[in-house]
Amino acid sequence: MARVNYSSNERWTLLVTILASSLVFIDGSALNIALPALQHDLGLSGPQLLWVVNAYSLFLSALLLIGGAMGDRYGRNRIFGLGLFLFMIASLFCGISTNATQLITARVFQGIGGALLIPGSLSILSAQFPANKTGGPWPMVNV
Repeated sequence: MARVNYSSNERWTLLVTILASSLVFIDGSALNIALPALQHDLGLSGPQLLWVVNAYSLFLSALLLIGGAMGDRYGRNRIFGLGLFLFMIASLFCGISTNATQLITARVFQGIGGALLIPGSLSILSAQFPANKTGGPWPMVNV
């Protein structure tokens, strides 16, 4: 197998898109470790804890296809950047939340940001790298 040489721009694109999309997936599971501390520090009830976890997942999954369509319509880089910005600002607000309502609202916006970010990262990668650098084109499978 031949070694593929990537340009500096391609390396940065790969690094940024992988790190950004990793943030979205890690955030969905890393919060579970902090749930007991959140419950104690903010005085959250059981249902409020469920909303803290599920508000993120609900909006991320519900808006994922819309995020992809927005990238097609308004530009993948623009929507990716908007998603990353929204996710970062929402993460900041999660960190400074002082009650359940603030935290759940911030988690909703994290999910929305992630829904814009994930499809953008995938489309940026497919546009940036030609088929000879990805092993593609992938064969179509007839079902």
